[in-house]
Amino acid sequence: MTDELFTHQAEEDARNKNILIWVNGALLPRDKALVSVYDSGFMLGDGVWEGLRLYDGRWAFLDEHLDRLFEAAKAIALDIGLDRSALTEALEKTRETNDMTTDAHARLMVTRGIKSRPFQHPALSRRGPTIVIIMEHSKPRIPRPIRLATVPHMRGLPMTQDPKLNSHSKLNCILACIAAEKAGADEALMLDVHGFVNTTNACNFFIVRRGEVWTSTGDYCMNGITRRKVIEICRANDIPVFERNFSLVDAYGADEAFLTGTFGAQTPVGEIDGRQIGSGNLGPVTVRIRELYKALVAA
Repeated sequence: MTDELFTHQAEEDARNKNILIWVNGALLPRDKALVSVYDSGFMLGDGVWEGLRLYDGRWAFLDEHLDRLFEAAKAIALDIGLDRSALTEALEKTRETNDMTTDAHARLMVTRGIKSRPFQHPALSRRGPTIVIIMEHSKPRIPRPIRLATVPHMRGLPMTQDPKLNSHSKLNCILACIAAEKAGADEALMLDVHGFVNTTNACNFFIVRRGEVWTSTGDYCMNGITRRKVIEICRANDIPVFERNFSLVDAYGADEAFLTGTFGAQTPVGEIDGRQIGSGNLGPVTVRIRELYKALVAA
């Protein structure tokens, strides 16, 4: 590909070379912000995380992100060791130290901690948890609509790896992304176990058909906060929206398509499997949803 693009592409910002990273209560420069090779997150992907956006001095939908983090930690029997107030204080301290006021992205990561031996049993995680906050100056730079390619990799069933967990174990999605890249696309469109359109490897997926907004049932996708906000925005502003099963035929014939995520908010999709979607550019319904979302964040 000559114009490689991905949904988390940001403008280069020289200030990020000098950021301080929060590691278990200490603020450290990039080259000193290290975790042990025995850390369960590094060794096994045993942990959960959240991505947050800073707009005008405020973390967008902070309460909902913390709700999801603590719910995920409970699901995997991980004691975060800090309460909501302490985590919020850590975010704010990191923000203030890095002099960030807007257009910043935080990745808040929690692992089960350092293991006594290099094996998977959680009881071997004797020191922890490990908590890291990476905060960067980050302004999305997506110069054209995203191209998607359908891949054979699926989001899993709840009894394998529940896709509602924002876990450190992302290999399935990485393999999907690699398959899409080899097909000449920017990101992977993943189906569910029944063959219905589900999500991409990194974002939730929506289409627009005849003025209606469609997204998956949500049974097999990440319970995205931006996804939920878009659905709520549509319902509050008389935009017909449906969580439903739909096929690739429906997606290929859509008037518009877009992705949702904390980083890019609403990112237009111009092509799926070599088929142009609508005009191939940002569509009017997506534009309206973007404006309504910006107003919601500002409020």
